[in-house]
Amino acid sequence: MADPSSYRPKPGQIPDSPGVYKFRDEHGRVIYVGKAKSLRQRLANYFQDLAGLHPRTRTMVTTAASVEWTVVTTEVEALQLEYSWIKEFDPRFNVKYRDDKSYPYLAVTLNEEFPRVQVMRGAKKKGVRYFGPYAHAWAIRETVDLMLRVFPVRTCSAGVFKRSAQIGRPCLLGYIGKCSAPCVGRISAEEHRELADEFCDFMAGRTGAYLRRLERRMQEAAEEMEYERAARLRDDIGALKRAMEKSAVVLADATDADLIAVAEDELEAAVQIFHVRGGRVRGQRGWVTDKVEAVTTGGLVEHALQQLYGEERGDAVPKEVLVPALPEPVEPIAQWLSQRRGSQVSLRIPQRGDKKDLMATVGRNAQQALALHKTKRASDLTTRSRALEEIAEALGLDSVPLRIECFDISHLQGEDVVASMVVFEDGLVRKSEYRRFQIKGFEGQDDVRSMHEVIGRRFKRYLQEKQKSGEWTEEPDGGTAAPVDGVLTAAGEPDRADGRPVDDDGRPKRFAYPPQLVVVDGGAPQVAAARRALDELGIDDVAVCGLAKRLEEVWLPAEDDPVVLPRSSEGLYLLQRVRDEAHRFAITYQRNKRSKRLKSSPLDAVPGLGGTRRQALLKHFGSLKKLRAATVDEICEVPGVGRKTAETVAAALAAAAPSAPAVNTATGEIIEDDGAPPAALSAERGQER
Repeated sequence: MADPSSYRPKPGQIPDSPGVYKFRDEHGRVIYVGKAKSLRQRLANYFQDLAGLHPRTRTMVTTAASVEWTVVTTEVEALQLEYSWIKEFDPRFNVKYRDDKSYPYLAVTLNEEFPRVQVMRGAKKKGVRYFGPYAHAWAIRETVDLMLRVFPVRTCSAGVFKRSAQIGRPCLLGYIGKCSAPCVGRISAEEHRELADEFCDFMAGRTGAYLRRLERRMQEAAEEMEYERAARLRDDIGALKRAMEKSAVVLADATDADLIAVAEDELEAAVQIFHVRGGRVRGQRGWVTDKVEAVTTGGLVEHALQQLYGEERGDAVPKEVLVPALPEPVEPIAQWLSQRRGSQVSLRIPQRGDKKDLMATVGRNAQQALALHKTKRASDLTTRSRALEEIAEALGLDSVPLRIECFDISHLQGEDVVASMVVFEDGLVRKSEYRRFQIKGFEGQDDVRSMHEVIGRRFKRYLQEKQKSGEWTEEPDGGTAAPVDGVLTAAGEPDRADGRPVDDDGRPKRFAYPPQLVVVDGGAPQVAAARRALDELGIDDVAVCGLAKRLEEVWLPAEDDPVVLPRSSEGLYLLQRVRDEAHRFAITYQRNKRSKRLKSSPLDAVPGLGGTRRQALLKHFGSLKKLRAATVDEICEVPGVGRKTAETVAAALAAAAPSAPAVNTATGEIIEDDGAPPAALSAERGQER
């Protein structure tokens, strides 16, 4: 680990002008490339106290051994040079988007004498017009098959074309009218190129004028009583409309735009792009990347724009680019896009209407892509094994933690305080052993005290189960009884098929198994509380750690400094999944509990009054206020409600009469019925933890 002060340049050596800088390691390899409006100010940020740096930035500057820079004239030049260097050096600490698959494009080889329509993958070639990308190659072939009826452009390979020219006979497509057969001279090179240009114009979205021209020619043919030609044109129009229907209209104003959405967490980010041409989605693609540097959503968008348009020119860069967040500053990247297109490009965040709705759809695709990526990564056995080994090594455990339990506290401004316990075994979730807790020892908001209570209650139950079942059976020589099916069994106690202890009724014991590792959502205070609870119970064979969400630092008991796992660590990824699952489970329980409390009614406490008759009463009177004002005789008019029940209902409502009218805290209006309207719940959601 290098000391950044050993290679820090003197402040006077660094120019106060735009430029691009490179950090190199001790072997001379470029590990990070960045740009700056002021090199002096930006580089000074890297050479401050290491404790004040983001963990990923800290790792980068301690890995580097030197820094160098290149001065440029404008920020746009800095952006271009940064992209070139990232592409050339492939630095390990830069965000690099990589396609999760090789997307197929519909390509027209305009660089050939007789342009060819085909499916192409990989790097783009000069002189070739591309459309897409598409999700599947068969989707391209279906579209091309429909359009060849109207635009019979060559689709054959160079070998087939040459062979047909030698023998003077076209291929099958030439005989059935889906190729103009330039190989045998049925059409000249100029006419065939004009046909290819019309094909490109139609694929680029300029469809209306061409369809109107075909319809006009069809009507003229019908007026001249050339019915066969009119029928042919009618079929051509139908084929083009079917090809257009394969991509639905999403923007009514025939917009040309690219929509970029980002889904991210602390470790990874997924980017989805929809290519809209002529108001229709013409292509879709996506990337997933590790966040190896401290980067904002705007920074992720900037990297995506560089990746997307770094090799593009002209119409390949659309007039409008819609993004979820703007890079800072936005002017250089907008100017760079305009230069590559050759005209003004609008880079903005959609605020309303169809474009905002479509951006939400792209965002959902990004979220699904990130979730799918995580699922694939978590399901790999080798990856899970490596993750458990890395956790054991980082935390100094004697063996890998095959069972991990994670605890999280959730509340809404100190009310409805609950906790969750989730279980991962062999790196996979075990939802049947999830548990929920209500905090009972005190009232109010105190996460540390809540964590102490929950850990204590969980392991008290473990000790009770252990005491109830007895210690493990011991042999006369002091050894332990042989395992049954590889799992030690308690004396005289039946086992399930998977070896887990069960009660007499055959149900699995809830807290019979201790974990090898307890993870708490929080930092040093929560970890200390969990360790103290275990020590009070005399449990010293369970490891404890905490994962702080802000910087993804792993805290250990009685340690002043956290353990920072490497950014590429599968162990860190597993701990994050465990923590996020505990948070999800806790907040779901807290919301359900609060919702039930807010929806509770005095009728719930009436003995002998079930749900059906409660609904009948409310339906008959219309509201709880009117029911409270009704007499016993009026209540008896409800079908199924007798006099005794009516008297009980009236007494219960009178005893539970509110002292003051309820008020909706979100709108300030008086609530006539008990319970909170949905608006109040929505307002509270932003305050919950």
